[in-house]
Amino acid sequence: MKRLHKILGLGALTVALAVPFVSNTPVWAQLELAGEAIAENLQREEQIKLVLSAEKKVIEIDKKGQSKITWQQISGKRVKVIPNDVIRYTLNGENVSDRAVKNLVVNQPIPQQTKYVLGSATVAQNTGAETTYSIDSGNSFVKNPVIKVTLADGTVEERPAPAEAYTHIRWNFGDAVNSGVALNATYEVEVR
Repeated sequence: MKRLHKILGLGALTVALAVPFVSNTPVWAQLELAGEAIAENLQREEQIKLVLSAEKKVIEIDKKGQSKITWQQISGKRVKVIPNDVIRYTLNGENVSDRAVKNLVVNQPIPQQTKYVLGSATVAQNTGAETTYSIDSGNSFVKNPVIKVTLADGTVEERPAPAEAYTHIRWNFGDAVNSGVALNATYEVEVR
């Protein structure tokens, strides 16, 4: 039997207003702007409320000469970023229905003109989610992407994929997200 997934995609460097999405199974919601979305499957009356926010990393030097890292909320339709700026995306969600949502999968594209910060993806431990990555525009996902490198002697060797190769992050929340369960996931990108 073919396993069906709810697939939700979110991404970009700006913040937008609430946008509802309604479709049949599987659900595919693509939110181009950071903000709020509700994915709903009418056949099963399932709902997941998702909010994507973005913050810019700010490094300040205090009076003692120590660097202090803070995160500045990105809001509005236009935000100025320059090469080497680091942006942290946070996905917060909740099953707002009265029943479990089955096979929830959230795909998050790495925004163009940025590169993934290796090792920065996190997910709340209580959700049991598995994090995987794509280096082929979301066609396949694995825990540890590798690339093939041809050495000087002609042999081919597999090596960990560089940050520039990552195109998507996927969080698979397992068989079911129970009613009232909160979801939280983050990742960082560096502006090219």
